[in-house]
Amino acid sequence: MMRRARIPNLGGAKAVVLHREHASVEVLIRQLGAIGLDAVQAWPDLPASAAGADFLFFDVDLGFDEQFPWKAGEAPMPLIALIGSEAPGRIEWALSRLADAQIVKPVGNAGVYSALLIARRAFDERRRLGEEIAALRERIAERQTVVRAVVALSCAGIGEEQAYAQLRALAMGWQVTLEEAARRVVDLKNREASNERPRRA
Repeated sequence: MMRRARIPNLGGAKAVVLHREHASVEVLIRQLGAIGLDAVQAWPDLPASAAGADFLFFDVDLGFDEQFPWKAGEAPMPLIALIGSEAPGRIEWALSRLADAQIVKPVGNAGVYSALLIARRAFDERRRLGEEIAALRERIAERQTVVRAVVALSCAGIGEEQAYAQLRALAMGWQVTLEEAARRVVDLKNREASNERPRRA
């Protein structure tokens, strides 16, 4: 059975419209106000307060990378592309910014609310996946550290099973996790190795 997604309450949310003054912008800001958002227009620079906005609409037709104080894909809020021109270069640029939703200009009386909801869902899902990938990478790195620690301990003439048991005993004695104990062992072995290297005269 599919779980029905909850529609977030957008009342009181803040939006920035990065677009030159235009009839479409006026329509968009009216629509956002009717939905319950507090919207401001800016061009060509983003105000410092934009970092705290809940949504950012940006012009695809005249937009450029330097307008954004973050790298593509690292926006702190959902991005909604305002597309007028379908020139391949402009569409390619919009895709490079990893917009979460889009609205075709001229902005009409429909589509703004759904774009907000779609952008919020896409942004949250992308952030969740990013955090999941980061956690998996961290776990892989920790496992590699445990393996390196076991190898370092087994160099003392004991087998890998005994080395792993010794690492566990160290973790218990130090009252830390196995991964933290492994990091300490690896750091200690690295320091010992650097001290053993002959120094140049």
